[in-house]
Amino acid sequence: MSEFQIAMVQAGREISVQDLNHISEITKMFPSLKRTELAATICEHLAWETASGTPKVTACLNLLEKLEEEGRIRLPAKAPQRRVRKSGHSAPKLTARTDPDPPLKARLRDLDPVVLDIVSEPEAKRLWKEYMERYHLLKYKEAFGHRLSYFVRSGTRLLGCVYMAGCAKSMGVRDDWIGWTPAQRNRNRPWVINNIRYLIFPWVEVPHLASHVLGKLAKRVASDWEMEYGFSPVLMETFVDPQRYAGTCYRAAGWELLGQTTGEGLARPGRVYETTPKLLFVKPLHPDFRALLCSDSLQGYKIT
Repeated sequence: MSEFQIAMVQAGREISVQDLNHISEITKMFPSLKRTELAATICEHLAWETASGTPKVTACLNLLEKLEEEGRIRLPAKAPQRRVRKSGHSAPKLTARTDPDPPLKARLRDLDPVVLDIVSEPEAKRLWKEYMERYHLLKYKEAFGHRLSYFVRSGTRLLGCVYMAGCAKSMGVRDDWIGWTPAQRNRNRPWVINNIRYLIFPWVEVPHLASHVLGKLAKRVASDWEMEYGFSPVLMETFVDPQRYAGTCYRAAGWELLGQTTGEGLARPGRVYETTPKLLFVKPLHPDFRALLCSDSLQGYKIT
């Protein structure tokens, strides 16, 4: 077998026979390192990084444990784990500061300029989470990985919230539309982001506000993401429940409806989840998004 022949795939990374040999050598050279330190060392040696340039330590740890189970390597003993009281996800506490404001009925042109403010300060984050928990149908839920949250504001008045995070791992109608291979999808998925929550407060009645905000989001989210994480996404997606909404604001903002999801998907190997089918909308952030997502060299890409 050639040393450059692909032996396995882990978290979208093709692992060659040569890579496995390097991993074996490194584990023998550093038997006293902690497992996380060993994984970080291997990531550095193999240039195994996330789209933002940080070592993929968790993916590497999973690979190392798999190799140990197969008897290919021997890892340092796991460090004793401290007992941590399990509290689970606690919903943000609701306070008077998110009580409904007086009704706002106005024309868009009569408002002060509508802006998107990145939520970064701890107190602003708590307030943002509280609004989401109180007024969004899906409540607040912490997203894994890269994410950005915004307040929608006009003058001093808050009008709503936006939440961006990583895209769905696999979505047939989207993947066929992009045209990428499974390997390209696994590798380039970070360059697709998902509008997982969008909220205009229920007391705000301003025609065309929702699509106006989405237009502003499309113009700045790539640069905001690049500033925060070091790379620029090239495509946005979102899911809309057709039993509740028609996606009118997304259509008006130029998002394309690709179709409807099946309502089934992989939660983890060997398990599936089921939900109601959703409408899938997409919005390119770069004219060459398809060529970029189907490439094998996309890394740290910046919008120009």
